[in-house]
Order: sequence, then structure tokens, then C-alpha cells
Amino acid sequence: MKNVTDRTSNPFGMEPSCGQFVPGYGDANAAFHVIGDHPGVHGGAESGVPFTDLDSAMRLQEVLRTTGLLRTTGSEPIVDETFFSYLHMCVPNPGGDPTEAEYTDMERFFDAELRAIAAHVLFPVGERATRHVLEEYTAQAWKTTVDMDRLHATELRGSGWLVIPIKEPTDWSDEDETRLGEAIRELRSTDFRRETDLGRFIAGSDPYYVR
Repeated sequence: MKNVTDRTSNPFGMEPSCGQFVPGYGDANAAFHVIGDHPGVHGGAESGVPFTDLDSAMRLQEVLRTTGLLRTTGSEPIVDETFFSYLHMCVPNPGGDPTEAEYTDMERFFDAELRAIAAHVLFPVGERATRHVLEEYTAQAWKTTVDMDRLHATELRGSGWLVIPIKEPTDWSDEDETRLGEAIRELRSTDFRRETDLGRFIAGSDPYYVR
């Protein structure tokens, strides 16, 4: 079932109780969902769009452009089946990080966006986003440090999602950048949606796809 909104910025009208926030941005029917930490880490406080304003964010955008997930890069990138959002969309004080209680409070907004988008592939960026996605949206338990060097650009099975963690772009080597690009191209060459049409079992001629 398709979402009815065609809004690119904050398509579901999220209104957290903070002075400034960076809501989700992109295709509300996205197949790919890029998940960051918060605007202080991954940018967007100036533009209002996740993964902008910073050199590291633009480096990630460029990989997504060359692999077909973005049509253009910039402060308002044109997306192609891609959605961006943060675990904590509120902009923290300069140089600060949200508290654990604040992350917990904002989780409901992130979870609502994630489930509304219902993308096939989740791209958590950085250790915190990766840990959260693996713990909450896969059956895998991660009790030790998440090894981003090992997990970077690696496919992991989730509960209805395919998860591909992305190492912090600020820490990328040229090899990391190449590895991510190759992983996304390989992914897009496969049947990553893995849907089954159950429409033949119900009345009418419309398809009914499930994962």
C-alpha cells in the first residue's frame, strides 16, 4: 500500500517539543532509509535537511548519488526512493549531545517514521544508529561494542528489513568509500525487496505484496 503524502520534508508532520529540529526528508514510499544520530553529528541544523551542511554528510550524499539513491546532492537533494532521518531529530546545544533520557523520549518519533516509510533497506550511519537498529529491528543481540570497521557495507538480515550499516563518513578511508559504493550497486542488482504477490488469493486483479 502506498503512502498518500507527496511531501518531501517532514511528510508525516512530526512536531517534537524542542525549539529546533530536523525532521525526516525524502520519498515517503522509499525503498532505502538512511538513519543518522542527531543534527549535531550528521548535519542539517542550517538547512533543515538531514545529512547536509557538513563535508562528511556531502561525502555520503555523493556515494548515494553515484549509486542511484539520489538524483542530485546539496542542501535539498533530489531523492530517488530514499528517505533520511535521525534517531534524535532535535538540534542539541552547540557541541553537546542528547542525554539518554532525551534519546528515549525522541525514539517514538523515529520509530513512527521508520514504520510509516516501511523501507526495504535500512542504512544506519555510525555506531549509535547501527546499535539501535540492530537491537530494535533485528533478532540479533549486540552486547559488546559494535565493530563498525567489520560491519561497514555488510548485509545483515532484520525483522522485515535488510540492514547495511555505514561507518561514520568522517572516519572513511578511500577503501571504505569504494566498499560502500560497491555494496549498494550489488544490492540494487538483486531482488532486494524479496516480496511475494498474494493477490492471486484475494478477489480482484490488484497485486498484494508482502515480505
